[in-house]
Amino acid sequence: MTNPMIDGKRADSARRRERVLNAIDAAAKNGGDITVSGLARAARVDRTFLYRHRDLLERIHAAANTPAEEGRIAAVSRASLQADLSNALDRNKRLAARIRQLENRLSSELGNAVWAESGLGAPVDIDQLQRRIALLEQEASAKQGELDERTEELEAARAANRELTRALNHHG
Repeated sequence: MTNPMIDGKRADSARRRERVLNAIDAAAKNGGDITVSGLARAARVDRTFLYRHRDLLERIHAAANTPAEEGRIAAVSRASLQADLSNALDRNKRLAARIRQLENRLSSELGNAVWAESGLGAPVDIDQLQRRIALLEQEASAKQGELDERTEELEAARAANRELTRALNHHG
């Protein structure tokens, strides 16, 4: 004896699976959007349906990772990849500068510790002044970082403003 509700649920799941498989095939043939969200929209199913069925998810990933066919448009544009690369390079420069700063600070601290342990340490007042200098250098470095970030934001805002002005003048 079968339960009609269970049979109905199985039939619905089979229909949805068939729609997903058809959407994968169509996207692969037509160069469509081969992402979980895009295929869920095309198949008119919820994304959770795809995540619950690992075999369908694996097919989506396999289709997305297949080499682009002749005439198929890549999902990621060259401009977006260049922007990502530029952002990564800028971040690397900032991290390299921060690493140099931390290495210098560590070297200074280790040198001070060795100097103090040797018994040849500077008088207390010079020691306090050196600590104050180190603190002020840290603050100056932090302020310089903030200034650099704000300068980047200002440059981005100026570029956007130029683009908007150009667009308004072009359409006007």
